[in-house]
Amino acid sequence: MFTLLLSASLLAPAAEPVRYAKPDLLVEPTDAKADHFTILDTRPKDKYVDGHIPGAVNVAVGPWAKAVNDGKADSSFWSQELAKHGVTPKKSVLVYSDDLRDAARAWWLLKLAGVPDARLLNGGWDAYTAAKLEVSKEAGQPKLAEPSNWKPEPRLAVMADVVKLADATDACVVDARGATEVAGGKVPGAKVLEWTELIDEKTKKFKPAGELIKLFDESKIDLGKPCVTYCQGGGRAAVMAFGLELMGAKDVRNYNKSWGEYGADKTTPKEKK
Repeated sequence: MFTLLLSASLLAPAAEPVRYAKPDLLVEPTDAKADHFTILDTRPKDKYVDGHIPGAVNVAVGPWAKAVNDGKADSSFWSQELAKHGVTPKKSVLVYSDDLRDAARAWWLLKLAGVPDARLLNGGWDAYTAAKLEVSKEAGQPKLAEPSNWKPEPRLAVMADVVKLADATDACVVDARGATEVAGGKVPGAKVLEWTELIDEKTKKFKPAGELIKLFDESKIDLGKPCVTYCQGGGRAAVMAFGLELMGAKDVRNYNKSWGEYGADKTTPKEKK
């Protein structure tokens, strides 16, 4: 009997590895080609000048985020801004930086604008240079595009949304800040998962799917529920939003003003962890 059971166990198929629900959101450095993507480099201008992915165009994301916070990022705004950088609905957009928070914010802003196919370079500039791939110092000139009629997507959360979702059971609020910050106060009922937990410290790439699922499960983050992410100013929350979508979450919004606004408002409910 023992022999039969042992043989059966050896013949049993191995469990299928957990995979990213949306693997196309990530692009490996060796696949970062300008003929495949409109490539946006979100690093400071001086770093871009020192070297960048061939064909990449430098873009300052700060004005985009400010326009969103000021309520000015409508279809007309995005039509002009994205056309300046050669972004069209017909070509996938690849974003990278040497700081994942900046790249993720740019990715989120592009999706907010209505760009159908925006992706992140897995590991960013660090992974690209570590792979010893071609680097250019020739300034990429954006091919000015005809303004498109972009239709912004509902990916932005505001303070009223977060107040409404505090302690909600049919939705999820995720705090992407560090433990010290969270100890000073958080949104009531928010699930806490520091954004750095999603990233492999050595490679700067997103951790394997199985590890991400484990992290979300341990943090009681339900990928099947609508979710709002926040941090101090929206960048780390954008990384978390990307990680959630990578693993299949379908309704994720970023509270871009985050704790910087929420924590300073004396009327908002708060919870000490």
